[in-house]
Amino acid sequence: MRAHPEASTVVVPTYDERENVEVLLPALLGLRPRVSVLVVDDGSPDGTGDAVEAVAAREPRVGLLRRAGKLGLGTAYVEGFARALAEGADRVVQMDADFSHDPRDVPRLLAALEHADLVIGSRYCRGGGTRNWGLGRRLVSRGGSFYARLLLGLPVQDVTGGFKAWRAELLRKVLRDRVRSEGYGFQIEMTLRAHRRGARIREVPIVFEDRRVGQSKMSGAIFREAVLMVPRLALSADSSLRHSPRRESLRWGPGDSRGR
Repeated sequence: MRAHPEASTVVVPTYDERENVEVLLPALLGLRPRVSVLVVDDGSPDGTGDAVEAVAAREPRVGLLRRAGKLGLGTAYVEGFARALAEGADRVVQMDADFSHDPRDVPRLLAALEHADLVIGSRYCRGGGTRNWGLGRRLVSRGGSFYARLLLGLPVQDVTGGFKAWRAELLRKVLRDRVRSEGYGFQIEMTLRAHRRGARIREVPIVFEDRRVGQSKMSGAIFREAVLMVPRLALSADSSLRHSPRRESLRWGPGDSRGR
């Protein structure tokens, strides 16, 4: 798979998501503007990689990056981002395979990149929300975003969100240094690195729906990592995280047509 000029690539990490990717790939390939799709599969026992490979054999806009085993969400995204950039993508979208991120929102995120370097599909800006979540999960998610935003000084509402669109120039800069985190922590760290590099960050409202099939990959260990990692990021001496921020986070509500 090689992207064309002015091309957008959607990077989707998977582990045991065969039922979902067999529906997700046609949904993404049918979008306008056209996108390419790169699936990063961590050796799924259910044959997710084989299902993607079958589609890729007849559709040049689909690519597959196979990994030896379950190596973690953060490293899956980093390897997928690097592959997409090497193949010529100028815009990169990251999303889950389980339809908690609606493929129909991808064009809105890409459109918002016209005036931003990073766009976050946000559950917590005006017009965003969640569906089919219990009270406990809502409290943990909102509390995690508030905690990270407070300690890190991030000017965004949905700090732990994983539905994002990146300009290639920013993503290359953010990936220059080793990303340390997984799960929620990875999402927080990437947004922080972008912010401290002076990126223009915007939030576009989305409705996050609980997965259709399969089991969540989020574990207590991953959540604890995020809780412990936030103070370390706040105190980090890493020069890549010490650039002077240029605060510009414009949150669009449902009546703002610029992101549609």
